[in-house]
Amino acid sequence: MSEKKPTIAVIGGTGNQGIGLSMRWYKAGYSLIIGSRDENRAAQTANIIRDKLIKITNSASIEGTGNLEAVTRSDVIVLTVPYAYQLETIRSISKALENKILVDVTAPLVPPKVGTVQLPESGSAVVAAQNMLGDNVSVIAAFQNIAAQHLSNLEHNIDCDVLICGNKKADREVVVKLAGAAGMKGWHAGPLANAAAAEALTSVLIFINRAHKIKGAGIRITDGTDNHER
Repeated sequence: MSEKKPTIAVIGGTGNQGIGLSMRWYKAGYSLIIGSRDENRAAQTANIIRDKLIKITNSASIEGTGNLEAVTRSDVIVLTVPYAYQLETIRSISKALENKILVDVTAPLVPPKVGTVQLPESGSAVVAAQNMLGDNVSVIAAFQNIAAQHLSNLEHNIDCDVLICGNKKADREVVVKLAGAAGMKGWHAGPLANAAAAEALTSVLIFINRAHKIKGAGIRITDGTDNHER
């Protein structure tokens, strides 16, 4: 008997990163709810994804609605809003997040110097989210180092790994499986405090993109040999 897939809410799901992740999970058979402050835009985005993938999958559902309703009706919540709106958005959905997993994709990018590491006073944007929500919500950091253009091209094999940080191993494992379903290798990268490294690495990768004319630089974990199993 196959394991039941959780329903996923993607908050900020009308942006490039949210759309890319949603498309990959919908293709993999997960039921999706696109959340946005603009319910009409969320519904339009869900319709576009459904129409684009209608010949590939019909085993899952996808719809769009307001953020709070999306969270209430889902098992796993993925936050993909810009850093400037992270805590404001979390505050607006906090009551519905209790006893659920919040996958926070936030990297603390502060324009105009997004290629320079600028971690917040808490040491990490995702740690700040956990501090706000308390222990009744399991916050997991993931996908900070994956470029949106890789996600939206479903014909493209993403040759990048995902660092997954969180205080509960079982909840990290849920996100490891989500990374795999989206075509990426997820790695247990330790407690939530370690998310500071992934967040900082985002700015480093942006700098590398600009300096070396690369589109969507990422990372891979190896054991230093050429026989490393993926």
